[in-house]
Amino acid sequence: MSLLKQPLLILTLITSLVVSACGFTPVNTPGGTGDALYGEVVIAFPDLPDSTGDRNAYFLVRDLEQRLGRTSSGNYQLDLTLATRTEGQAITADNSITRYSIIGSVGYSLTRQSDGTVMASGSETNFTGYSATGSTVETLAGERDAFERLMRILADQIAARLLATADLATPAAE
Repeated sequence: MSLLKQPLLILTLITSLVVSACGFTPVNTPGGTGDALYGEVVIAFPDLPDSTGDRNAYFLVRDLEQRLGRTSSGNYQLDLTLATRTEGQAITADNSITRYSIIGSVGYSLTRQSDGTVMASGSETNFTGYSATGSTVETLAGERDAFERLMRILADQIAARLLATADLATPAAE
């Protein structure tokens, strides 16, 4: 059979040429962004006004440390600003709220500590929800779980964004 009659083979060859030509490299290879960041990021605990925020910040920092490694003296510092809000989603005819959504937003800035250069910055937003139709204990447990899931989602988004976009080139020699 002719090579031109094999569309899947041709598509695979073209795709591999395009990907290799654009400089694509996996982040977790030696010398990749994941290798450069793992264990090198000091994650600053965000200051928050209430104890609920402290618990959320704890979960966010914990999940980021699981993805980026934990250190107290790395080459980079990750500063975070965290905000959450709760909104009623399902309201019955007698104005009882039976479902809530928690919307979370995190601003981040990755700074090289040696010279203060911002290597990456941005913000991530997502949401989770929980039901308020059970007992008080069930509702409180659902709310705590929803906040913890939200922090895990936001940590995943931040880590993925840092690994994909951080420009970790060494500073130019003077």
